[in-house]
Amino acid sequence: MAVDRERVAALTRELLLAIGEDPERPGLKQTPARIADLYAEFFAGVGEDPAAPLAHTISVSHGPAPDTLPSGAVLLRGIRFRSVCEHHLLPFAGHAHIAYLPGEHVVGLGTLVKVVEILAARPQVQERLGEQVAEAIASHLDAQGVLVVMDAVHECVTMRGGRQTEASTLTIAARGVYTDPVARAELIALIGPSTGSGAGSSAGASG
Repeated sequence: MAVDRERVAALTRELLLAIGEDPERPGLKQTPARIADLYAEFFAGVGEDPAAPLAHTISVSHGPAPDTLPSGAVLLRGIRFRSVCEHHLLPFAGHAHIAYLPGEHVVGLGTLVKVVEILAARPQVQERLGEQVAEAIASHLDAQGVLVVMDAVHECVTMRGGRQTEASTLTIAARGVYTDPVARAELIALIGPSTGSGAGSSAGASG
């Protein structure tokens, strides 16, 4: 479902009036249209199928490079993402790290990025976002295990309320063999020291 730009623009104009501003003054006259374009980008994932990129898989034993069969996890670190907190409609952004232990099929690394981008481009909370990414991969690949670690800064924490400018939120979602903390310990270490404190559970909560 595409974002209704005209409706967003009209509602933005009403919002400006509601806070006592003049939407016709030069600095604000183009703001409704700008917000409409911004929301069309931020919420492009609403209604999109995050599993669609996972439809094209590569056989590890009968594919183009059977001699590169991985003997362990495939780990993609440092996927930059941004989303919008559904509680205050303020952005949160950071990095996602995804690992999976392949079965017979793997996917291109860019596919994992697309899954994150689709699910992030909708009103979200970080805890659910990580779980949705993990579930999409686990449900559509024959992976023996999936691990998704997300580390993000939330403007609803840094810009309002207590204004904890140095705070970040770390969440972990696991499927299959990586639900065992011992099994995922090596991956947590490979991702980086910032994830060490969250090896057993989610750390923090999004605003």
